[in-house]
Amino acid sequence: MNHRSPPGTCALLSAVAALLLSALPAQAQEKVLNLYSARHYQTDDALYANFTKATGIRINRLDGKEDELVERIRNEGAASPADVLITVDAARLEVADSLGLFQPVKSKLLDERIPAQLRTDTWYSFSTRARVIVYNKAAIKPAQVQTYADLAAPALKGQICVRSGSHPYNLSLGAALIAHEGEARTEAWARGLVANFARSPKGGDTDQIKAVAAGECGVTVSNTYYLARMMRSTKAEDQQAMAAVGIVWPNQATWGTHINISGAGVLKHAPHADAAVKFLEYLASDSAQAYFADGNNEWPVVKTVNASNPALTAMGPFKADSLPIGQLSKTTVQAQKVFDRAGWK
Repeated sequence: MNHRSPPGTCALLSAVAALLLSALPAQAQEKVLNLYSARHYQTDDALYANFTKATGIRINRLDGKEDELVERIRNEGAASPADVLITVDAARLEVADSLGLFQPVKSKLLDERIPAQLRTDTWYSFSTRARVIVYNKAAIKPAQVQTYADLAAPALKGQICVRSGSHPYNLSLGAALIAHEGEARTEAWARGLVANFARSPKGGDTDQIKAVAAGECGVTVSNTYYLARMMRSTKAEDQQAMAAVGIVWPNQATWGTHINISGAGVLKHAPHADAAVKFLEYLASDSAQAYFADGNNEWPVVKTVNASNPALTAMGPFKADSLPIGQLSKTTVQAQKVFDRAGWK
């Protein structure tokens, strides 16, 4: 017996199939990763392009300020298209984590390659930078500024240039000081620092370095990658500035120089969670780790990766603070209150 489909049945089945396919999860249809990034470095373009080349996963990147991106993810809720948040500063990542924006990641590769003190259950560090003391060689002797505590010494009155006390880089330093020294001693330090200001805080770390080089002040603190950029610069003014300043790794006889990180986590409602984990694992690869060193003058977190950055090499080895990076958030709010009371605006 010959069974024939009623007229229009094939067209109907095709339409139903198309509808079912359109309802499949996005990750089954395309290889894509939606990245929310607060790393404002043009050199990262090549880093992400290499991931796409290696995996075939296309990256849609949304750049923004940390607070704006976190608020956006919160407002988007379960409908958020974001898979990964990448940013600088551990405290910022912990703020996002405390709001429940990340999901736990299980990756043997990440746990093996990234040191325990540089990761949490929900986010990972992929590069580090140190906060060092920079001094004018003609005005200050390096013996005067061997520790962060030295910056509050009365002998340095009128010698300190620094960026705002509300900036995350300084708040993370304050958080580390509280963790090591306690709140009372950190507040006394902050008051001494403010008493030594050469001018009101303004500008970024590069501005402070140039002010020290020009003799507008004698001492500042800066993240190392700003110094490395100037060391590698071909501009005569940058070379002259670097010739005028010296660098000290603070607290080498005690708990070590404060470090901060760039890091990332997989977001709670990531529509492409598998691709997101692959992206984090890629950031821990030898090639990506070497890129962090060469592209943005940061240190790799994977110990087996050798940085070939001449500026970082020229700075020499140092003892880094081993405080678990996730702990910085626990005293960041405290640090802001301390700085406010001390008048570090």
